[in-house]
Amino acid sequence: MLGDAWQAFLSDRLAQQRAAGLWRERPTLERPMRQRDFASNDYLGLACDPRLIEAQARGARRFGAGAGASHLVSGHLAPNHELEERLAELTGRPRALLFSTGYMANLGTLQTLGDRHTQLYQDRLNHASLLDGAALAGARSRRFHHCDLDDLDRLLARAPDGDRRLVVSDGVFSMDGDIADIDGLVATCQRHGAWLMVDDAHGLGVLGKRGDGCVGQRYGTAQVPVLIGTLGKALGSAGAFVAGDEPLIEALIQFARPYIYTTAQPPGVASATLRALDILATEPEHRVRLHDNIHYFRVGAADHGLPLLPSTTPIQPLLLGTNARVMAWRDVLVQRNFLVGAIREPTVPHGQARLRLTLSARHTLDEIDALLDCLGELAKHAPPEVREAVSP
Repeated sequence: MLGDAWQAFLSDRLAQQRAAGLWRERPTLERPMRQRDFASNDYLGLACDPRLIEAQARGARRFGAGAGASHLVSGHLAPNHELEERLAELTGRPRALLFSTGYMANLGTLQTLGDRHTQLYQDRLNHASLLDGAALAGARSRRFHHCDLDDLDRLLARAPDGDRRLVVSDGVFSMDGDIADIDGLVATCQRHGAWLMVDDAHGLGVLGKRGDGCVGQRYGTAQVPVLIGTLGKALGSAGAFVAGDEPLIEALIQFARPYIYTTAQPPGVASATLRALDILATEPEHRVRLHDNIHYFRVGAADHGLPLLPSTTPIQPLLLGTNARVMAWRDVLVQRNFLVGAIREPTVPHGQARLRLTLSARHTLDEIDALLDCLGELAKHAPPEVREAVSP
């Protein structure tokens, strides 16, 4: 029967996933676990800040638990509108447009900008949502070597005459933690008459003098016409936005299907994000403490001989190579009450499995020391093939 064929299909895929060592599980956590959470993207530690919690409750009491409809029907409430204005101000753009998630923001933007007359150029390590957005757009897409401006320059020089050219890059790369060369991308795009789109999901709130990210107010819309940011990382809430000039934002309102056909962000979430922006503007000590923690962790990791990738952001990848090794180390850390990200293919290339460790302003030095001691113990007492993998 046809139903049996579907069951066999799904069972076979699941069996292959488990056999390959790629099985995914969802940890169910109690909130007190958060102090030993080295997997979260809550970089400034605002997700549990009582001021955000109260702002969200206050917004829900006034406007309701949900928006009730899409932005274009009746869901665009006062907190949503104020948040768009504040995000435009933070990033130095004329306008900003809210999306329910960062994934939807990237899908909607690329679907709006891309068609058969558009040539897309993407960094090889871009987030999955950017790759999926290019596929949704139906545009011709090429991928250049990671942060390789010479490769991008060669590809742009070969673009067919008459095609619009859009270069797309993460700002901070979510699995390696390195930062795109925005200066170089801007210069390359301007040399070839291309637009530049930057997804600054992991830079917003963390980088820049104002926490405005690796693009922010330093680069206007003439240099970076399309800027994406998310609210569920350093700002501690949920959702995302696109910032740019008036024609871009209006085009997204008119044509971005993931914006048009979904319920708007809950007003309580928008209210919490507004409070987070207040904290970002008035309490720079959170960013200072975060960067102090990053430096402290990297110095300690070097003392333990741990092979971190060269990242200066909260994302600190510990390259271990094989899926089995990563899962074994993860299991030991979980037993010691640490939560860390175990990252395997296809999220990262084959042979580059890693622990994705993330630092937060909420972490104490004692907590960082405890994590480093556990990692150092794993490296010291590992079998020979593991010791070889983690040798400096």
